Amino acid sequence: QVQLVESGGGLVQAGGSLRLSCAASGRTFSKYAMGWFRQAPGKEREFVAAISWRGGSTDYADSVKGRFAISRDGAKNTVYLQMNSLEPEDTAIYYCASRIVFSSDYVPHADFTSWGQGTQVTVSS
Repeated sequence: QVQLVESGGGLVQAGGSLRLSCAASGRTFSKYAMGWFRQAPGKEREFVAAISWRGGSTDYADSVKGRFAISRDGAKNTVYLQMNSLEPEDTAIYYCASRIVFSSDYVPHADFTSWGQGTQVTVSS
């Protein structure tokens, strides 16, 4: 099992940027695909972005393509979500998640097994 701790959330004006971090500990960080999800008040949790085990493949929700970027640093056991051109609709609790994968290029959208506690992102208009 991997333990995940998010940080970097906060309050930002529309058009601004934030970088979320997710530090992993426990079992080896390798062979785990990583993802970011978010949940806005009154809405279901939704997929935001994910990155493959080796970091060479990524995928994004259509709503964040071109604005968000996911990356990972194996040496630091950390995954990041760079969020630019933020919009009020991006306001949500953002969760980091992980799951074991057996293909180095596979980017999952579901079936994540470990989750962080979440970090609040609020975008004011």
